[in-house]
Amino acid sequence: MIKLSDYVMKFVANLGVKHIFLLPGGGCMHLVDSVGNCKDLEYVCNLHEQACAIASEAYGQYTNNLGVALVTTGPGGTNTLTGVAGAWLDSTPCLFLSGQVKRADIKGERGVRQMGFQEIDIVEMVKSITKYAAIVTDPQTIRYHLEKAVYLAKNGRPGPVWIDIPLDVQAAQIEEADLVGFDRQEVERPVDRSLLQEQVGETIRLFNQSERPVILVGNGVRLAGAMEEFFQLSELLQVPILTTWKAIDFLPESHSLFTGRPGGVGQRGANFTQQNSDWLLSLGARLDFGQTAYAHENFARAAKKIIVDIDSSEIGKMKMLIDVPVCADAGDFIREFLQQSDKIISQDRNRSSWLNRCKGWQAKYPVVMPEYWDEPDGVNNYVLVDVLSEEMSEEDVLVPGSSGACSEITMQAFRVKSGMRIFNTEGLGSMGFGIAAAIGGCVASGGKRTVCIDGDGGFVMNIQELETVKRLNLPIKFFVLNNNGYASIRNTQNNYFQGRLVASDPSSGLTLPDPLKVAEAFGIATAKIANHSNIRQQVRDVLELHEAVVCEVTISPNQFTAPRITSMQRADGTMVSKPLEDMWPFLDREEFLANMMVTPLEE
Repeated sequence: MIKLSDYVMKFVANLGVKHIFLLPGGGCMHLVDSVGNCKDLEYVCNLHEQACAIASEAYGQYTNNLGVALVTTGPGGTNTLTGVAGAWLDSTPCLFLSGQVKRADIKGERGVRQMGFQEIDIVEMVKSITKYAAIVTDPQTIRYHLEKAVYLAKNGRPGPVWIDIPLDVQAAQIEEADLVGFDRQEVERPVDRSLLQEQVGETIRLFNQSERPVILVGNGVRLAGAMEEFFQLSELLQVPILTTWKAIDFLPESHSLFTGRPGGVGQRGANFTQQNSDWLLSLGARLDFGQTAYAHENFARAAKKIIVDIDSSEIGKMKMLIDVPVCADAGDFIREFLQQSDKIISQDRNRSSWLNRCKGWQAKYPVVMPEYWDEPDGVNNYVLVDVLSEEMSEEDVLVPGSSGACSEITMQAFRVKSGMRIFNTEGLGSMGFGIAAAIGGCVASGGKRTVCIDGDGGFVMNIQELETVKRLNLPIKFFVLNNNGYASIRNTQNNYFQGRLVASDPSSGLTLPDPLKVAEAFGIATAKIANHSNIRQQVRDVLELHEAVVCEVTISPNQFTAPRITSMQRADGTMVSKPLEDMWPFLDREEFLANMMVTPLEE
């Protein structure tokens, strides 16, 4: 016989998971005790359940295995929801375990709001943002629920799952040999191999006819465990490769086929490559508005488009012609493509001039402009990211914070080195992601140097986790962008609300604590970068410290994000959204037209 909570932790350890992020509570005490007794698991004590959830999300992103969090009933569960939602949107496999009041105290169908102390029906709350959520009321079903949850978390389109375990069920004695397991045939749908073969064949036929092919690769390739096969495909086709934000670390900046990261806040050269293509293979990218802009019909409009996504709904949402819509695992598609590689006709197509053109755009239109170094008042965020690109090493972990400048400018301007791991909260963009995700990533990496670029607003949302960083002696370097409040909100108010500032800076009711004084209170080393005069050495000094550091960076009040897609006012006063190839700051029309190999849209 074995106590059920001991069985749960043994099960988790057998998955190859090494760490679990937790915050104890009365509703999960047996589970907590079992974590402590499991020699194959290390537990990380966070100081807020949101941090547990986000850290496990980052852990799952780094390992491509499960991130696991353990919380108690009631507020313990509700506090995790931001991290659960982030994992759901970014397809990150996570297992959330929660305690619950004992079965006799569950309100059930009584019609009351609550019976047990801190009772809340967390399963119903999380169902819309998990792949599986269940409460275990029969101890004999624990193996079934765990196996089903883990299978769903890691197969198909990955995502978070939730298992809620009442206190008396946690304490129950069970006989392992008597437990009923989960049969994957219950949910598994067989792959239509003949259809996939046909779709790959059509993809190759269109490729053979193309002159300007391009691959847009997304995180679905990593989730499919198909990185090596993707590299084989890249070498086989020898075409320009674009990456999404979630796939930013797939290829180093120096790779001969890498031609940038396109999007609404992207790279001008990459957008020219994408928009001028005549064959586009999207591999495991969900193609959100940040990637395609809001007018789907203008996305790579001259290209034959092959969209490979494991989620048919992501394909179905696209309001444009898709020549070959492939609902399949990205790895299955790539392997089938390699199987049919003898059908590729290469002798009739010399595409080296196209690749050279794309690399030329990348070189001609850098994100970090030389004049950014001339900023007289504070630090230009692009300069900071550029310096970090140079000074960070190939083994480092990078965590851009939530959204706004700390994320957008980093993902737009950072120059990746081979071996780096980079991840963010692309879908949800939650403030508070930075510190907790840096903890999860650093722990998952085995304590590699981790750099977190966070905004001053997002930094304070999980600032209690600096204690976790200090306690674990994690070598995380926090670069906190001090832009006097919520810069993106302030910019929106200035641009669209006639400068009426509300809750965005000290003049409008918002104040934020001094990050250096807070860091000192936690016993963490501090630094400050106020201008460009010695920024390279200052960044180097921070990176070379063998401990955690909080470095405040005074951002210029003139900071803007560019290039980016924006709207333009016509002569008659109406507004028109510009296509992806026509980014602000707008190029001289003659120069713009010289870069267009497809017919420009009428303005």
